[in-house]
Amino acid sequence: MARWIVLLLTISAFISSASAQVPQGIPRDLARQRAANVSDLHYALHYTLVPHSGETIVTESLQFQLKQTTAPLLLDFRDGRVNSLKVNGESVAPEESNGHVVLAPQHLRVGDNALEIHFTANVAPAEKAITRFEDRDDGSEYIYTLFVPMDASMAFPCFDQPDLKGSFKLTITAPAAWTVISNTDPVAKQALASDQAQTVFAETHPISTYLFAFAAGPFLRLHPVQGLPGLYVRESKAHAAESEAVAVQQMAADGIRYLSSYFAQPFPFPKYDMVLIPGFAYGGMEHAGATFLREESVLFRSAPTTTNLLNRDVLVLHELTHQWFGDFTTMRWFDDLWLKEGFAQYMAYQTLAALRPNDEIWKRFYEAIKPTAYAIDETQGTTPIYQDIPNLKDAKSAYGAIVYSKAPGVLKQLAFVLGEDNFRNGLQRYLAAHPYGNAEWSDLIGSFEAVSGQSFHEWAQMWIRHKGMPQVDTAWSCESGRIKNITLTQHDVLGGSNIWPIASEVLLAYPDGSSLAIRAQLNTANAVVPDAAGKPCPSFIFANDRDFAYGLFMLDDQSHNYVTEHLDAIPDVFKRTLLWGSLWQSVRTASFDPAQYAQLALKNLPQERDEALTASIVGRSETAIHRYVGKQSRDLLTAQLETLAAQHMVTDASKDLRIVWFRALGSASEQPPGRDALRALLDGALQVPGVQLRQQDRWGMITALIAYGDPHAEEVLRAEEARDSSGDGKKYAYAAQAARPDAATKKYYFDDYLHHPERPEDWIEESLGEFNYWNQSSLTETYLQPALAALDQIKQQRKIFFLVGWLNAFIGGQQSAAAQQQVHDYLKTNKVDEDLRLKILQAVDELDRTVAIRDKFAGHESFDAKTL
Repeated sequence: MARWIVLLLTISAFISSASAQVPQGIPRDLARQRAANVSDLHYALHYTLVPHSGETIVTESLQFQLKQTTAPLLLDFRDGRVNSLKVNGESVAPEESNGHVVLAPQHLRVGDNALEIHFTANVAPAEKAITRFEDRDDGSEYIYTLFVPMDASMAFPCFDQPDLKGSFKLTITAPAAWTVISNTDPVAKQALASDQAQTVFAETHPISTYLFAFAAGPFLRLHPVQGLPGLYVRESKAHAAESEAVAVQQMAADGIRYLSSYFAQPFPFPKYDMVLIPGFAYGGMEHAGATFLREESVLFRSAPTTTNLLNRDVLVLHELTHQWFGDFTTMRWFDDLWLKEGFAQYMAYQTLAALRPNDEIWKRFYEAIKPTAYAIDETQGTTPIYQDIPNLKDAKSAYGAIVYSKAPGVLKQLAFVLGEDNFRNGLQRYLAAHPYGNAEWSDLIGSFEAVSGQSFHEWAQMWIRHKGMPQVDTAWSCESGRIKNITLTQHDVLGGSNIWPIASEVLLAYPDGSSLAIRAQLNTANAVVPDAAGKPCPSFIFANDRDFAYGLFMLDDQSHNYVTEHLDAIPDVFKRTLLWGSLWQSVRTASFDPAQYAQLALKNLPQERDEALTASIVGRSETAIHRYVGKQSRDLLTAQLETLAAQHMVTDASKDLRIVWFRALGSASEQPPGRDALRALLDGALQVPGVQLRQQDRWGMITALIAYGDPHAEEVLRAEEARDSSGDGKKYAYAAQAARPDAATKKYYFDDYLHHPERPEDWIEESLGEFNYWNQSSLTETYLQPALAALDQIKQQRKIFFLVGWLNAFIGGQQSAAAQQQVHDYLKTNKVDEDLRLKILQAVDELDRTVAIRDKFAGHESFDAKTL
């Protein structure tokens, strides 16, 4: 009772009468008050979808129970208008304020309550919760919803917080030729006049508002086979999708079987469909029973490698895992976003490793997860995994590499510490305790403590509540051919005093290719590895074998020297990958000359046979060449990389590697021979054997020709526009032309980004990198300040990840100390909210590093051209 009084007094500070000022967004105190007062929610929604309309007319019935009626009740609704409202059968004039419908207490009652609402919601190509996509291939139209984190209240009045779960009964009136997909299967479809039809769906299990969804349009269901999840695609892509459907459906079906067993919890919803959404803002969204996947992430627009196919499997399994972690058991508030995203990412790899035991999945986990996490976690803009979200209107700030990459990286460390059985048993206990409910991170840690008998309070405090990460350095010595001692030392990469509990395996490697792995524990600033004493003296040591730990693990000088001389003699590809990663971290910390790294890469790449590692080395070499080295080094290294790419693109025995080298050629084609090769590929005079280049491959080459100012670029562009008149072709043409190196083009595009609301968001996203092409920083620096000034607009109007992409493009596209100064001056002289400040600090870190690395190394060329 005392807790209830406190909550009631808190909410009274927000609203003491129906006419009082109400808060913007959903403050946490408001959410807590409602969660304590409101229960047993049932939504019934009827949308009428009209092709090409900017609105939809909706009727809603909402039933719920209240414990108290002593204060006004806020219902969340913004970006639409309420036409009529009945509260418990009584017509009431709707009062809307700051994105809420205010329900006066005199109209409410303790116990059962019922609302009837007629309202209008908005539909648009961008910036709305209900999105309209017009297929430029066949003129058809598709409508879909996307509500995460709190945009359900843009589509219907609701209690838009994750811990007020409700059941949903959906009815859609739409053209009869359309297919409608939602969280449950349809129970009826009735033909209406004027070629309309009404589809009624079964009531859902209790789910959070952000997990309710529908998609409508001339979708086709592919490969409808009993036992396989449904897969829907737009009509114009059905033929292209036929060859991909079975693999995607089978991966989901295999994942359902594995995860149901692993979690000891059957699939928690009546059915599972996947819907391919063109231009979708994310890779996928895990609506309960109906995952939406970005069409381009499933139907490849470029020739795919094995890594691309496995990444698609990870996407399918990530969204599937959410059906348990996120939908069945949901975080109570978005500060625990990692409870769904981190686990979904980790369990996607865990599942794939079980389903494909021969595919080095944990190596791929390292390649896909760790560099992204480290790149954010070593910036001054990093955050803890657990992020304080005082208002759901700021929940978008929680999304990013910390929850998607650091959280799964830390979970791998936790699984190593707990042991496989305790980790699995803890997850089973957690899910069983919160069926169709909500939980917090402390509930999960409690489950792990219960099954293991260990305390994880301190571990969780450091890894979940503290930002940043350790750098671990190694010192060692030998005597008479035997190890005398190994000492591990950690320090906070952000310069703080944090000390993390770290468990790892220390690799002792020998000249004959053999190795030993010794478990080590580092809970203090430094610690010896006692089990190493007396072992044969190794050639080199690496302190994070098999990547169990999280942090920067650097090579000592002796190990660095040996590894750089003998990389091609290290037989294990996972170990080789980890060592290349450590060398790259040495470049980023200005400890290793980037030109020497690129030389080392060019020396070793012809012998490297692993596709993913080759792509990683090439990509990092391109970064070093384009951003870190001086002009003389860049010209020489670019010519060498271009020659290597052109040769291996044609002659390599591996199809995957031929594709990797083809992609490298596009980036390395700054000089005339490379551009000549691109034009030859486009007109068919040159081919990549056994590889059918696809739409995006061709447009990527055209973009490079435009960006590098090739004299034939405009002619090639016009020819490709005539050749590819598809909807995707128009998008890629729009993006390619943003790379034109002239001021008029940049002005047109920047104005278009900010003042053309009908421009699809994915078109803009596709073009941001081209606008800020690496060789055009002096031209685009003009737009750095305007891009920063637009951040409030971007944050308010765009989807979750757009803001980060915007910052990375406009700040990451710069390389000069002058641009660096502009960004830091902006932070000093402008009142920037904390979320934006941190995002800017994350983005400017790469620019800071670029300037520091150039200051140290680019002022003097560190090699003789003959060595190339």
